[in-house]
Amino acid sequence: MIRPRLVPRLGATAALFLGVAGCGDLTSTSKTTWTLAWEDDFAGPAGQLPSSANWHFDTGTDWGNAQLEFDTDRAQNASLDGAGHLAIVARQESFQGQNFTSARITTEGKHEQTEGRFEARIKFPAGVPGIWPAFWLLGANVRTVGWPNAGEIDIMENFGREPSRIQGALHGPGYSGTQSIYRAFDLPDARFDADFHVLAVEWTGDRVKWFVDDVLYQVVKKSYVPGDWVFDHPFYLILNLAVGGGPAGSPNGATTFPQTMLVDWVRVYTESK
Repeated sequence: MIRPRLVPRLGATAALFLGVAGCGDLTSTSKTTWTLAWEDDFAGPAGQLPSSANWHFDTGTDWGNAQLEFDTDRAQNASLDGAGHLAIVARQESFQGQNFTSARITTEGKHEQTEGRFEARIKFPAGVPGIWPAFWLLGANVRTVGWPNAGEIDIMENFGREPSRIQGALHGPGYSGTQSIYRAFDLPDARFDADFHVLAVEWTGDRVKWFVDDVLYQVVKKSYVPGDWVFDHPFYLILNLAVGGGPAGSPNGATTFPQTMLVDWVRVYTESK
């Protein structure tokens, strides 16, 4: 079993963070039984776009994070590899005024769910500066109430300069952006770009739990957040591979292209009653 190294967030929210996941939270032996509600195993021929019944392409750039890529709906940036994986590929090329392309796919309008277990088996792109893979949930009402009022659950994000580290975060009104509630998880003597790992959250009632390969490393409860708890409505899934952007930093001379995030499968469960 992986033994995590847990790294607290530093800075203005450190005091808030330190109360998030106590020993009792992380050693709980209670188990929840889950029923599969939705999945995609990315079966199909190489070059095929991900299923339009499951996924929607967000096309554009920036997304509020000063990202450097233009996200397209082209097979060159997101398609099946023919071996049971989805390949999201960041490329260095001039496109729509940007110097990089990549892809951002979502289940908005396809599968939206309140609570459950959300997981994916992913192999990260190479750990190089300026590359920012992520797997996350966004409140389905974001187009009406805006962000962060809709809520956001980051199941996993990785900054390429730290190939052994991911972080999981919760964003809502009063605790978003640099003030989000999060914890980092370090693989001991290993890298996320060397093999596939299962990244998951379990969202039930008044809490969200984060896992790497079924190792629980963070719990955030409703009573911990400094603002409104907005995790009481449907959310949809997002997979994306950004280039640059605020927390990721810019690519430099050590950053090579193309960079590929491979997704073996995505599964969503509901709690069995």
